[in-house]
Amino acid sequence: MARIGVFVCHCGTNIAGVVDVKRVAEYALTLPGVKYAIDYKYMCSDPGQNAIIEAVKEHKLDRIVVTACSPRMHEGTFRKAAERSGINQYMSEMANVREHDSWVHSDDKEAATLKAMKLMEMSVAKVRRSEALSKMYATVEKRALVIGGGIAGIQAALDIAEAGHKVVIVEKDPSIGGRMAQLDKTFPTLDCSACILTPKMVAASQHPNIELRVYSEVVEVNGYVGNFDIKIKKKASSVDNKKCISCGVCTLKCPSKRAQSEFDEKIAPRKAIYTPFPQAVPNKPVIDREACTFFLTGKCRICEKVCPTQAIDFNQQDEVVTEKFGAVVLATGFDIFDSNVYGEYGYGEYKDVVTSLQFERLINSSGPTEGHVVRLSDKKEPKNLVWIQCVGSRDESKGRPYCSRVCCMYTAKQAMLMKEHYPEVNCYVFYIDIRAAGKNYEEFVQKAQNEYGVIYLRGRVSKIYEKKDKLIVRGADTLSGSQVEIVADMVVLANGLEPRKDAKSLAQLFHVSYDQYGFFTELHPKLGPVETAIAGVFVAGACQACKDIPDTVAQAGAAASKVLGLFSKEKMEVEPLIAKVDPLVCSGCETCYNVCPYSAIEMEDREVSRGNLKHVAKVLDSVCKGCGACVGACYSKAVDLKGFSERQVYDQIETVTQ
Repeated sequence: MARIGVFVCHCGTNIAGVVDVKRVAEYALTLPGVKYAIDYKYMCSDPGQNAIIEAVKEHKLDRIVVTACSPRMHEGTFRKAAERSGINQYMSEMANVREHDSWVHSDDKEAATLKAMKLMEMSVAKVRRSEALSKMYATVEKRALVIGGGIAGIQAALDIAEAGHKVVIVEKDPSIGGRMAQLDKTFPTLDCSACILTPKMVAASQHPNIELRVYSEVVEVNGYVGNFDIKIKKKASSVDNKKCISCGVCTLKCPSKRAQSEFDEKIAPRKAIYTPFPQAVPNKPVIDREACTFFLTGKCRICEKVCPTQAIDFNQQDEVVTEKFGAVVLATGFDIFDSNVYGEYGYGEYKDVVTSLQFERLINSSGPTEGHVVRLSDKKEPKNLVWIQCVGSRDESKGRPYCSRVCCMYTAKQAMLMKEHYPEVNCYVFYIDIRAAGKNYEEFVQKAQNEYGVIYLRGRVSKIYEKKDKLIVRGADTLSGSQVEIVADMVVLANGLEPRKDAKSLAQLFHVSYDQYGFFTELHPKLGPVETAIAGVFVAGACQACKDIPDTVAQAGAAASKVLGLFSKEKMEVEPLIAKVDPLVCSGCETCYNVCPYSAIEMEDREVSRGNLKHVAKVLDSVCKGCGACVGACYSKAVDLKGFSERQVYDQIETVTQ
């Protein structure tokens, strides 16, 4: 007969302010198998845990139920307390009477107390049938994969590599650097973006523990934490990087200008053979086959003729390699919101309505105009500029109700840079609210207004239209209560941030959750901000949520520390709460094999009696995540879940329906 102890937590007033915890503890003593029950103010505290340990020893308990908060918060805490008391840690259960009861039923204390009793009783019914489970271990491949070569990926890779572990950076573009490489200066210090990023890029390329895989992408993922088998496709660049000496002659002589430069946000043409930008790392050209005259017509081959090292290889094909990694960091960055959604702003219709990143390329000394800001329509210097904030942010009508966090700051930065370059220029900013929540950020925005004379107008722009060679910006100033009409030479749209277009497909490869916008979802917003629900897969940077450079670098370091924590172990503990198959009952229908989202089931021919082979399912212990999809799908009821058996679940249901 089970000897169960029930421990009811007050959680200060979080639970006790609504639930009569003493009645819950008293009711527990009436349940079959319960030999001891108490209530305590904070069960998760050291005295609370010690009370559990002492009660187990004194009353010879063999399993416990803690009636408290969410298992996600403190299940590990109480499992360790159970283990310290001498019982198997999987002989403990938690009843969540905070999130599931007191926090949502504050108006009816009697009903909340009765519900708490039932929740506790369900956990007692479940733990009554619990079985002791043994810890499982898996080996760890101490090699990390970082997907994304922006500042987040570079920082994470450098931190892991500096600790002595091998790292591979996979970047889909021909160079690492990401969005930060496109910027002119950074807020709030106005230091040169390239000056602080390029040394990091070079350090990553020269580090003995880091391997760069640019112009590459992940195409298939198998395995589990510590042992991921990942297929990486290296796209054909038509250039032999071992022979190429980065002289640039091929790019200089290439006659094709069919393509628009992605790095310059398509405001300038580029050659068919190109490097994205002068400081590119690695500084090796690639051939865009969709723009190359040879691949389109079979003629030209000028780059091949002028190359001094015969590095051009038109026959080069995509290569796919499979490699093993112990941990993965997702650092894929962001895209800017598509301004075409706002038809009233005229983006795409009027050449002088540009995005924030296009303006960054115009004002950048390494940009297509060498830092001279000109109108795209006639190449004249503008005299009046208007910035419109929250384009694709804080706008539920466009499906983006969130704040992108950086737009207020980079708008102030761009206006200040414009005033530094051209002091006589008039700069106007239409804004909803100023959100400058960072170190020295508020002072930075105040400086733009007070020292640089940037004019801020609180209100939205309703319409932009062209009149002769000018842009008429019509909006509102809610502070003065008047309509405003500005004759502008250029309009800059302060685009919000959103995930990369391929972020969802990458998340699906790794079985990582993502929110309604496509940002990768962290394990826990407070306790697991860089981890995901998939063990061994971590997130860093703007792929998880909108953030600035300092926060991105900090999160990259945090992700790297999690990887190093994983690599610090010779063997890794794996949860034993996984599926199991009864081969005698299994019909070999392969339904479980087909529904498993983690590829944790394989089919095998097993000897079930002397000389008789049977086609049955087998669970790969280290791969299984215990999701239970196979249990629900099995027609013959041959699959069950350790720690969540069907009998346990049925007992819980019977408790509720009695």
